[in-house]
Amino acid sequence: MIIRIYLQDIRELLFKPDRGIVNFNRSGIPLVEIVTEPDITSPEEARNFLKEIIRVLQYSGAARGENSMKADVNVSLNGGNRVEMKNVNSIKGAYRALKFEIVRQKNLIKRGVEIPQETRAYIESQMITTRMRLKEDADDYRFIPDPDLPPMEIPDELIQKVSDIMPEAPHHKVERFVKDYGIDEESAKVLTSELDLAIAYEEVVKEIDPIFAAKWMRDELKRVLSYNKLDYAESEIGVESLVELFNMLLNKEITTKAGQRIIEQMPNNEKSPKEIAEEMGLLGVVKDDEVLAAVKQAIDENPKAVQDYHDGQKASLNFLVGQVMRLTRGKADPGETVKLLKENIE
Repeated sequence: MIIRIYLQDIRELLFKPDRGIVNFNRSGIPLVEIVTEPDITSPEEARNFLKEIIRVLQYSGAARGENSMKADVNVSLNGGNRVEMKNVNSIKGAYRALKFEIVRQKNLIKRGVEIPQETRAYIESQMITTRMRLKEDADDYRFIPDPDLPPMEIPDELIQKVSDIMPEAPHHKVERFVKDYGIDEESAKVLTSELDLAIAYEEVVKEIDPIFAAKWMRDELKRVLSYNKLDYAESEIGVESLVELFNMLLNKEITTKAGQRIIEQMPNNEKSPKEIAEEMGLLGVVKDDEVLAAVKQAIDENPKAVQDYHDGQKASLNFLVGQVMRLTRGKADPGETVKLLKENIE
């Protein structure tokens, strides 16, 4: 696999005022090309590899994300001829191109057709590959040795200097989050999936319990971001807003359900969580006696759901919980509601 990453514009390369030179080659955007060994064995492995490459480069601050990537992906089945798919411009595209090409080649092999060595294009709109040109032997690749490119020898001192100033890599950050904050590895991986999200988490835990913050940021915040197709930075949800929301939950000013509804309104919203809660009438948690009254009312008004519960249809309990939430305008604690329902039904 060959991956081309277009790095962030580097002003010194684009314009050199001391010499009056403007570099128009790729508009001054530097390029790094990564060539892997032929040891990737599945489209899934290729997809995970590309995701990790992009994540590492984003952490370095040098790359602009997936949109700056192009990949040439190659498939060779059973030691047969290699088929190359050129300039696939997304991780999803690389995955789909490989899936399609493997099926196509398997079908040809079943029919006794030899796979030609060729270059193909991936047509994203149709999710298929089509032939661009045949490459029957090495000469077709135009390999030309360049005597002006001698091997580079990098001294150990320079390697150490670069290592000292490099930002923390994603996998190292995962290990540190698990060790320092006591969260599980899966949560750490989610929280470090975006550098800005990882930075926000570390700011939040200066004031909020790390495990509580991890659960909400991993589950609810990521759910909202995914639904709105936003990165954390694009959502404009500030650390202060997250801290305010989590404190409202911890201080029992709002219920878990109310917190979920509030965080859904937070992306690209200038209002604070408390202001959102006030507008939606979600502030305050009803007292136990009010919850109990709502539980009894829900039981009385829904005898069929109660009978279904007794008949073993446990899902009917969720319906009754929903009725209690309606009666209390979402201000009852879900866990307490379930407990009271079970006590009063049985």
